[in-house]
Amino acid sequence: MYMTVEETANYLSMPIEQVKRYIAEKKIRAIFDGEDYYVNSAQFQTHLEQVEELKRQIDEWRNTPIPDDIDVKDED
Repeated sequence: MYMTVEETANYLSMPIEQVKRYIAEKKIRAIFDGEDYYVNSAQFQTHLEQVEELKRQIDEWRNTPIPDDIDVKDED
């Protein structure tokens, strides 16, 4: 499925100018039809899956209770 630059920006939750810059820097692959650029959304699937996994891991880490502090006294 191909999206316009504006649709891609909404899909990735980033500004349109940043998407245009990424296309110019070839960080995002796009097709130019003579008037507009079109981006294949499938290239972002792996990235979005990794972002979701990292969010899940961070939430899991935040919800892990802090273990009780072991009060070790040095007795000389």
